[in-house]
Amino acid sequence: MAVRLRNLRADAGLTGQQLAERLGWQGSKVSRLRSGRSQPSDDDIRAWCRACDAEDEAADLIAASRQAQQMYTEWRRVQRTGLRGVQQARTSLYDRTKVMRVYSSSVIPGMLQTRAYAAALLSEIARFNRTPDDSAAAADARMERSQVIHRAGRRFPILIEESVLHRQIGGPDVMADQLGHLLQMAGLPSVTLGIIQAPSGAMWPLETYTVFDAEQVTVELLTAAITITAPSEVAQHVSAHEEMSAAAVRGPGALRLIARAVSALA
Repeated sequence: MAVRLRNLRADAGLTGQQLAERLGWQGSKVSRLRSGRSQPSDDDIRAWCRACDAEDEAADLIAASRQAQQMYTEWRRVQRTGLRGVQQARTSLYDRTKVMRVYSSSVIPGMLQTRAYAAALLSEIARFNRTPDDSAAAADARMERSQVIHRAGRRFPILIEESVLHRQIGGPDVMADQLGHLLQMAGLPSVTLGIIQAPSGAMWPLETYTVFDAEQVTVELLTAAITITAPSEVAQHVSAHEEMSAAAVRGPGALRLIARAVSALA
């Protein structure tokens, strides 16, 4: 935050003292904010942007400031007592979201998973992160959370890379059941499933992410989850989802790709 405020001041061609005079602040306050020794309030950010002729930057900066302490969540820290709590922590977010855009480059998205697939995946995550393996309870929590997909008034535009269909989680039997379940879920009125084929003209594969009502994005990395609320960055993720969706195979074409993946297990 301090770096971004300093950059705005520099772009405006102002010294710290000149900025303080425009704002009617003590020079020491400007110094504390630009050095990161003090956290700016929303009003501080609006005033700073206004003084630097950059009022259009204020909304993003305020969102970033509010999320500065909670935007980065280390998996090992939140999983130290197991995975069940992590699944339950997002229940309220899922409950209030009306449009959930999902892109996955690695696994079947959680709300489309079978219990066996979820348990196998969560057990592997616990093993890798060396955290307590409560994958059975965590899978139950994920199944319960995923019931939102059946509620009226929700939409789930979901995109996956074709490689996800061929990455075996839990062995051939678990994977076969998962793919059969995916065929069923793709037929739900609330779900729009797109599959991005390797030779398509879509964007390069991105990190798995979920957009909640175009207001918040959760990006999943190997070691952590990043929460994004800055309007311009959320808009970029929505735009990327739309661009990839335009290049994805949907409807009967998507179902054929899933059926082909099932045949490959035989």
